[in-house]
Amino acid sequence: MVQERPEKPMEAKKTMEFEQFDVVVDDTDHHFRDSNGGKGFNDSRSALYKTIMKEWKILQNNLPESIYVRVYERRIDLMRAVIVGAEGTPYHDGLFFFDIVFPSDYPNHPPKLYYYSFGYRLNPNLYSNGTAERWNPCKSSILQVLLSIQALVLNEKPFFNEPGMEGLSILMINVEKKSCVYNESAYFRTCKTSYQLLRRPPRNFEGFVSSYFRERADRIIKAGREYISGRVRIGYYSCESAPAGVHVSGDFKRWMKNFSPDFVQALRRNGGSASNRAGLTIIADNFCVRSDNADEDRVDPEESPSKGGGLFKTVMGKIKKYFGLKKTGKKNEVI
Repeated sequence: MVQERPEKPMEAKKTMEFEQFDVVVDDTDHHFRDSNGGKGFNDSRSALYKTIMKEWKILQNNLPESIYVRVYERRIDLMRAVIVGAEGTPYHDGLFFFDIVFPSDYPNHPPKLYYYSFGYRLNPNLYSNGTAERWNPCKSSILQVLLSIQALVLNEKPFFNEPGMEGLSILMINVEKKSCVYNESAYFRTCKTSYQLLRRPPRNFEGFVSSYFRERADRIIKAGREYISGRVRIGYYSCESAPAGVHVSGDFKRWMKNFSPDFVQALRRNGGSASNRAGLTIIADNFCVRSDNADEDRVDPEESPSKGGGLFKTVMGKIKKYFGLKKTGKKNEVI
């Protein structure tokens, strides 16, 4: 009897192999699936259909490498986008997902966005510096909205978008120190968001999320170790000309110490080769650093409503002011 050879496991796709723009079918987990009466706009002769097709074409031809979009075959009024956090920011190596819906009178009114926050506040004052244009039915596009979020939300120093911070000099020592502490919190939330995405990736992006974190697991863990030690400033681990290290708060060390075992385990489970998993184990052994400054410890940023309870309200106000994006009443997530 001839023994059958076991099938070779399918080689996992690499991130670069995923289309940046693609049309998919499954819209069942989209946040706005029940909007517009649960119906798409399928009259190819209508002005609305043609307008949305133009939006598709703009995205297909102009998306930067750090933004991926999926549109829906049966619901052309729906869209899902993911923005990759940039190097040099506390959001680097993170993925930030948005569900989008075009209203029935688009473009007279702008699209609505829902950010997959998993309960973690993202960023203050999305458009506080005033560089984003107001929604213009004749000129504005969904690509413009996504690029504005990428440039003005996921930025290097989100602390200076806080109300009242805009006019302060970044050269002031106490302000710069506060900015560094703020970035600790932003980076920690990015790690927690990544952990949730590994557990519950949005549909049509399951393979992308898995591939993305599999390729970057080693770097993510090494970066966390360097940030905890203070040898590298948060956001700059993979930058060639990284700024000098900074003081690290005991609070940040404690957050990462408590959270990192679950995060590292999720990265391990996500796979890769056996050698890669072994490498992660070695790196993870030194990932956490015990806090030497217990008196500095503050509460987890997600447990402190006093440290930004109005944060998302301000964000929503700015979005509405510049783009007319309306809230839908969902907690902490709709813009």
